[in-house]
Amino acid sequence: MQFKLLGALLAFGTLSQAAFNRGALNALNKEHPRRYDQKRTPVTPPAPILKPRSKSRFLNKHTEKFVVNGSAIPEVSFDVGESYAGLLPISKDPDESRELYFWFFPSTNPHAGDEVVIWLNGGPGCSSLSGLLTENGPFLWQDGTLAPTPNPYSWTNLTNVIWIEQPVGVGYSQGKPNITNEVELGLQFIGFWRNFIEAFKLQGATTYITGESYAGYYVPYIADAFITANDDTYYKLGGIAINDPIIGDFTLQQQIVSYPYIESWQNLFYLNQSAMNALRWTHEHCNYSTYIDHYMKFPPPKEPFPVLPDPYADTSGNYTCDILDYAYNAALDSNPCFNIYHITDMCPHAYAHLGIVNPGDYSPPGAQVYFNRTDVKKALNAPDVDWFLCTRNNVFGGGDPNSTAVDTSLGPAQNNVLRRVIEHTNNTIIGGGRLDFLLPPNGTLFALQNTTWNGKQGFQRYPQDKQFYVPFHPEYNGGRLSEAGTVGQWGHERGLTYYEVQLAGHELPGYTAGAGYRLLELLLGRIKNLGVIENFTTQKGNFQGDEMSVLRPPSNLLRIALGRGY
Repeated sequence: MQFKLLGALLAFGTLSQAAFNRGALNALNKEHPRRYDQKRTPVTPPAPILKPRSKSRFLNKHTEKFVVNGSAIPEVSFDVGESYAGLLPISKDPDESRELYFWFFPSTNPHAGDEVVIWLNGGPGCSSLSGLLTENGPFLWQDGTLAPTPNPYSWTNLTNVIWIEQPVGVGYSQGKPNITNEVELGLQFIGFWRNFIEAFKLQGATTYITGESYAGYYVPYIADAFITANDDTYYKLGGIAINDPIIGDFTLQQQIVSYPYIESWQNLFYLNQSAMNALRWTHEHCNYSTYIDHYMKFPPPKEPFPVLPDPYADTSGNYTCDILDYAYNAALDSNPCFNIYHITDMCPHAYAHLGIVNPGDYSPPGAQVYFNRTDVKKALNAPDVDWFLCTRNNVFGGGDPNSTAVDTSLGPAQNNVLRRVIEHTNNTIIGGGRLDFLLPPNGTLFALQNTTWNGKQGFQRYPQDKQFYVPFHPEYNGGRLSEAGTVGQWGHERGLTYYEVQLAGHELPGYTAGAGYRLLELLLGRIKNLGVIENFTTQKGNFQGDEMSVLRPPSNLLRIALGRGY
């Protein structure tokens, strides 16, 4: 069966809305097990997962210099458990000056065994410590919150996880950046990785590589470097997972799908009619509409998709076909706090503890960036350097600090890198959040339809035919609440799982913690697929609704709320 993109969007939206409407009506039934006003009896989790070990397999004469005192991290009022942080070189050269910074958290999960998950943020040039602190680490300090809180959805609950600042030039990492492409990046990374494996005695461990955004380039290329090294002692690859990634042509993933995305979310963009008319004209004038009609099909046409012109290469300087930036600026007129990474955001901006990176980020006068504090650096065995969330260095400048060069590599979906990774692991997970306008899910799907793996090009069926289920959960943490139930859709073909999460933005594990946790369970092989209606593998007891107590709100609650004008 073939679908045009707009038709598929409309059909999917109609079906999804109908399903949600039925669910909403059913939930008004007082006996319905998912009634919205139900509150679950608080359940105290078993022994804290972050409890430090008395003896550790990872502590030895090579790693003792990396030990972090989990009860002495500034502003953190609880013990985060065993961890190690510091710098390791990217080669065996005794004079090597280039080093990558890491923070490694062993897991107390008995199933973790000899496996480790790598997390990488994108940029290019942004620190993976932002992922640790705001998305999937053992403690979180998210924008606008008073202090760090424990994260019940920490990926370390499932396995050993390492957050790495790379390439050279990012965050606390040391040395002069000298690469120009992803192949060079991969070679430097595996040099670091061998040193890490040797220090922590993880020879033979299975490695899973994960990340988001520009890590859509990093992760497949690093995975390909693992495969090429052909050495399971150090580079045993178990699979990859990337959310909201750039994996292909930028025009294909961003510009072509922008207008249909805006049209489907016009209630949030709220652009005036003249802006919508201008966007529609550009969409048609630049042949984006025709391109979608011809190529966004399931299965796709059996031919490579032609590469459309880069709108930023317009020598006239008019950038006529740049829909993305025009729409973004128009959205800021309607909503001055419009967030391209999470389109439901409204004013005011929340205080960002990691500093100002994007337009509209807020930091009060005199505030100090958390990872730039002297006491934090000391606690984390970090060098005393100016730390930036996204580096001011050109990490692909080839060693020239004044270079304006960009990464010269093609997207991994364009040159068989992603194909090799899928075929080697048959355990690749790619998807994103539907509230991400920077890299909309349909752009990612479009790039995959132009990719061949395991004998066929693209998905043969629209990969949104199954429900993505996240378990209901008993944990309550004022700093970390998670969605539950059906949160999106997914599909799987030939070793590749594709998914979309309805209310997630660009930083998916940060916005939808349960979905991010479930994706890691799938990557590690702890669950069969994203549709299983089962507890999290780290939960104890039955939390599916059969034995939940119901606490109904006071009968005047709605009247009180309405009286306040909500």
